[in-house]
Amino acid sequence: MSFTIAIVGRPNVGKSTLFNRLVGRKLALVHDEPGVTRDRRRHEARLVDLRFDVIDTAGLEEGDASTLPGRMRAQTEIAVGEADLALFLVDAKNGLTAADRTFADILRRSGKPVVLVANKAEARGAEAGLYDAYALGLGEAVPVSAEHGQGLGDLRDAIVEAIGEERALAHEREGGADEAETDIAVEDVPEGEEPAYDDTKPLRIAIVGRPNAGKSTLINRLVGQERLLTGPEAGITRDSISVDWQWRGRKVRLFDTAGMRRKARVQEKLEKLSVGDALRAIRFAEVVVVVFDSMIPFEKQDLQIVDLIAREGRAPVIAFNKWDLVEDRQERLADLHERTARLLPQIRGVRAVPVSGETGYGLDRLMEEIVATHKVWNRRVATARLNKWLDAVAQHHPPPAVSGRRIKLKYITQAKTRPPGFVLSCSRPDALPASYLRYLTNALREDFDLPGVPVRLMLRSPDNPFAGKAKRRR
Repeated sequence: MSFTIAIVGRPNVGKSTLFNRLVGRKLALVHDEPGVTRDRRRHEARLVDLRFDVIDTAGLEEGDASTLPGRMRAQTEIAVGEADLALFLVDAKNGLTAADRTFADILRRSGKPVVLVANKAEARGAEAGLYDAYALGLGEAVPVSAEHGQGLGDLRDAIVEAIGEERALAHEREGGADEAETDIAVEDVPEGEEPAYDDTKPLRIAIVGRPNAGKSTLINRLVGQERLLTGPEAGITRDSISVDWQWRGRKVRLFDTAGMRRKARVQEKLEKLSVGDALRAIRFAEVVVVVFDSMIPFEKQDLQIVDLIAREGRAPVIAFNKWDLVEDRQERLADLHERTARLLPQIRGVRAVPVSGETGYGLDRLMEEIVATHKVWNRRVATARLNKWLDAVAQHHPPPAVSGRRIKLKYITQAKTRPPGFVLSCSRPDALPASYLRYLTNALREDFDLPGVPVRLMLRSPDNPFAGKAKRRR
């Protein structure tokens, strides 16, 4: 049976650095500015021979429950309640503060086992801070350097002592060897058959949009709990936080991302890191929900985000959020659908759903459209059907003649899915006009029911077996 560890402490003591060290990847944003982490982040971790879940938390902030610091503190208290053990980080370099003593009292009242960790122990003069940690009454502090990976063996021993050897080493006793897992099965598809969609595989969904569009509120309403920090302030979310959930028995991983402003407005390094984290979430996801504010939709940044998703090859779905604030809904919805078709021609047929993260309106339909888009994104068309289609479209609208020579369309096949990608073999591919290429792409999308996802059509010239060979003399 595994266990869970929460990393807690005041701001800027190195909690996220230690989290990244235990996880083995740079998942959490790290910056010199205090208070970078706001939401709690959970991930599988390992320390020498221990296997466990670790939760990164926001630093202890004093403030009323309705304020942003108060809501951050509530998220930290939830993390401590979920954990079996708390790693209480203090800064050995700068010594104890009043916030450290306050946090020590909170942890004592929680009744959870606590391991006191003195981070930044590699710094000059850190010995004094290490001895000061005894004043907290939580026992001897374990000196570590999360930045350089020092002292992790001692930390492992302290965790085993605090939680018990039987619980800590249960993974080894069960024979739990690490196995490489993937949610993408590679199968040979017989010629002429189209594989059925597998609705048992996990689904990865990223929620993106401009700041204050209601992304975190939408995820909280979907999962049915206050999992993510929300509020009227713009730009609350900084890290891309993953939330595991189930919808109608299917495993879903949701990624909440930071609001993405126009590039010219992003000046601070921390915001650049947040946007970079959001872009990584888009690349990792399968379906990307772009949250529009129904009161001010189709800002230039909204359109650029959808275009970015299309260029990355992800499957976009638009959610018109804050629908509870709209008065004339029928007229507004018709206008939004018309503008969607007109302003986003590169993703013809993209699904757009009115929702309200505040009330829960339209969320079931949003998930249904997400699954429908994911099916299209994974669709494979048999080669025989494609070549019959190619003959028909070439007869209906033949390719143009360039320099007196007509371009011949020879063969087409689907090279990949996720998104659907096709390879067209033709004579002189460099001479085929872009307008005719768009005609073929739109015909593919319409005839094979591929709405709302990027469709890639690549050209290549046929192989000439006699190319480069000298002509035989008689």
